[in-house]
Amino acid sequence: MFCPKCGTTNDDNAWRCVQCQTVLQQAPPSVAGGPPVVVPNYLWQAIVCTVCCCMPLGIPAIVYAAQVNSKVLQGDIAGARNSSKNAKMWCWIAFVSGLLFTLIYVAAIAVPNLLRARIAANQASAVGSLRTLNTAAITYSSAFNLGFPPSIAGLRPPVGGASPDANAAGLINDVLASGTKSGYVFTYIPGEKDAQGRISTYTIHADPITDSTGTNHYFTDQTGVIRQDSNGPANEQSTPIAG
Repeated sequence: MFCPKCGTTNDDNAWRCVQCQTVLQQAPPSVAGGPPVVVPNYLWQAIVCTVCCCMPLGIPAIVYAAQVNSKVLQGDIAGARNSSKNAKMWCWIAFVSGLLFTLIYVAAIAVPNLLRARIAANQASAVGSLRTLNTAAITYSSAFNLGFPPSIAGLRPPVGGASPDANAAGLINDVLASGTKSGYVFTYIPGEKDAQGRISTYTIHADPITDSTGTNHYFTDQTGVIRQDSNGPANEQSTPIAG
């Protein structure tokens, strides 16, 4: 603020020129002869909250903020302080409401995307696990001359560092041998034994535990072809997957 008399630059809130003491604007009222009363109006905070946070709740903040200075100049200090208090309160309400709305909006977009990504990862893992089981079953048949394993547990690692055998071939890890991995349940069903006691066929179903862990159901057998069905448990008539 420039002094109209001497041209000195003064603070915008100054009511007298620091150089020549010319009155620049009406001074805030004093209380009991003390220094001028300054009551914060929170106007810029109200504007920011209205524009950036929540317009409907920011408008009352602006209204109350606009009343502060005029009430101070009128000598209504109590009214100015009440308007200041209300302006501050509505600023906080607008800010918190805007923050909550933003968080809810982001969550509404992010959560479904994360769920879809998780389902896709689980389904890819299920297909990979079926390929691992097919390879393990063929290796088991070649290694022990008993045909395919009688159960998925027969492919698990040996206990205590023992050598692999027909009961624990060490061809898959403990997680997959448990029959549950990455949101899918794997059900291994061996075929009937032939006259030599060999198992020459098997089927494996991979089904999601819930709809939130997967949407596709998978099937494979001794042919090594993996099939899928999105409407229910897959079988030998289901559509083969690519690759």
